[in-house]
This record gives sequence, C-alpha cells and structure tokens, in this order.
Amino acid sequence: MYDVVLLTLGSERDAAGGCGSGGACCGGATEADPATVAGGTTGDDGGAHGDADGCASERPRVPVLACADALTARGARVQMVTARSNTEIDEVLAQLDGPPRPDGLTWPDPDGKTRLVVATASDGQLRAVLRRLVRRYAPAPSRRPADLPADRTLPDLPPVAVLPLDPARGGTQRDLAAQLGLPRDPAAVAAAVLDGTPRRLDLLRNDGGSVTLDGALLGAADDAGRPLHWRARVEVDDTILTDGDEPLLACAIGNAGGYATLDDVTLLAAPDPADGQVEVAVAVPVVVRSALGRKRVRLEVRRARGRAVAVLPREEKVPYLDDGVEGELTRKRSWWIEPGAWAVWSI
Repeated sequence: MYDVVLLTLGSERDAAGGCGSGGACCGGATEADPATVAGGTTGDDGGAHGDADGCASERPRVPVLACADALTARGARVQMVTARSNTEIDEVLAQLDGPPRPDGLTWPDPDGKTRLVVATASDGQLRAVLRRLVRRYAPAPSRRPADLPADRTLPDLPPVAVLPLDPARGGTQRDLAAQLGLPRDPAAVAAAVLDGTPRRLDLLRNDGGSVTLDGALLGAADDAGRPLHWRARVEVDDTILTDGDEPLLACAIGNAGGYATLDDVTLLAAPDPADGQVEVAVAVPVVVRSALGRKRVRLEVRRARGRAVAVLPREEKVPYLDDGVEGELTRKRSWWIEPGAWAVWSI
C-alpha cells in the first residue's frame, strides 16, 4: 500500500517567492528569493485575514481530515503536513525523489512509492507547490541529460492529487480542479490517489522563474470597473499580435480556460491544457465609421497559438493575474510550454 502525504499550505496566496513574504507561507521570512510578494491567509469563510490569524490555528481543515480518514480506511499510511515556508514544502517533496543517478541529478521516483495530495484554497497554492517541484527537478542547462525529452527542460514531474478546500468553488468561479473535472469530495480524491492514473498536463514556465498552470490575464480597470488602455508588444512564436503602438484592453495567456472570457467578450477560443500549445489573445479597441460617417468603437480580438509567447510592456508597469495571483509586469516576460510536464491523479 502507498504512503500518502497530505500537504496544506499555511498561506492562501502564492507569491513570487513561493508561499508568501520572503518565501514564507505564513508571514515569517525564511528563504531569500527575488521579487517576493506578501501573502495573506484565508479562514473558513473564504475571506482574507492577516498572517497572525492564519498562523494561530494548527487545526487541519475538515476536508483534509476526511480525506485522511478515507485513505487510512483503505490501508494507506498517511502523513499530514502544514508547510509554512519553501523549506518545509521542499522537505515534503524530497520524499518523491528517485534513487541516485550516475550524473548526480535529483530526479523523481518513477515507481511512485509516495503519493502527494495538495489541499488547496486557491490555484495559487497549487502553483506554489509546482514551482518548488520545478526548482527541485529541473536541471541547469549546462547539466541537461541525454534522457530528457527534446521539447522539455525538465522531466515528468510526480503526479499530485488536488483536494479543493472550498467545494463551492466548483460552481461559478471555475478553479482549475473544476475545469479539469477533478473530484472535490475528499473520499473521491482519496480514491483517485489510490486507484487512479496520472493525467498528464502541459505546464507554462516563464523567464521570471515561475510557472503557470491555468493562465494569465494582463490589464487593469479603473475604480468604476472600466478597462484602461495600455500598450505592449505581444508575440506568439513568429506571429506578432500587436507591435506595441496601439492601445490594448487585455491580453490573455491560456494554458487552460480560466481567463477565456472577460465580461461578455470571448478571449480564448479553445484553450486545452494537454495539447502542447499556449493560446494567446489580445483585445484591441478599433474605431470604425458607419455608413453615415458616425464613429464607433468595436473590440477586435486577435488570437494565436504556439509554443512560446513574449510580452514587452510599453508602460511603466502593467497589472496582471497569473493563476489568480496579482502582479505587475515591468519588463519583458516570456512564457513557454512544457508539454505533459506535470500530472494530476484522476479516475
């Protein structure tokens, strides 16, 4: 029977540093990491609280306990861990390592002796764990092994099971688990871990050192909710969607479909997290004249698909959401697809 680690993060928000400020999942700085963003915590009501409130409670959430009970009833050996720093996440992920390789690289165990369940209050938390998996197993370019696929920069990452902590998010909010049709009931998640098979999915890496599971949406709105104009050069492989001289309302970078629509506008036509491509769309306001000579503005959506996308902002900073995590783009950022790099346990 399997050893199963039930991992919960101590902060709701993923951040550039991993879990939260300075790489800490619950406020205290533990690892120095460039460009960190402070993270908050989430209580049972789904609202944001200060780090002190989140750290005060060591009690596992009810879905975590229910999943542990279901796993134990099936004979699994269960370890429950709440990680509050990158270091503590890494200690859990070390249990997924394979035997030593002749080249000295740390590689995942292909036999999967230990299985991982990540309890998530947000897609950003799942991303935080995948970031650490990538940092653990992606070899440096100078140490690229011969057995690495030609279209990849990292090996097949170990499959993870996703345990959503808020079943209500399966409704209108469409988190990644809902998009993928993954089970939300703790007993069903336990069954997927023990009886399921890995479903391999594409991963977006970027040159800022992070990863994207669902997608990113670039743009901003004013206090009344009206979108603001901004400019950037957007390229997908050899296709230029905009050269940076015209105003944009939004740019969607999609691995899955979380940012497929904006209000009533369809941005991404057919995002697929397992097709080996990233879909990108820009929304451009275009002034046209009617037959009577009257001016009106229509929204033109331009789309492209490919292996990589680059966005070069012409503004000082462009706000964005990446897997639900807020950030600001201040320089050129490139994303590229890693086909089938990560996996979820699915039945």
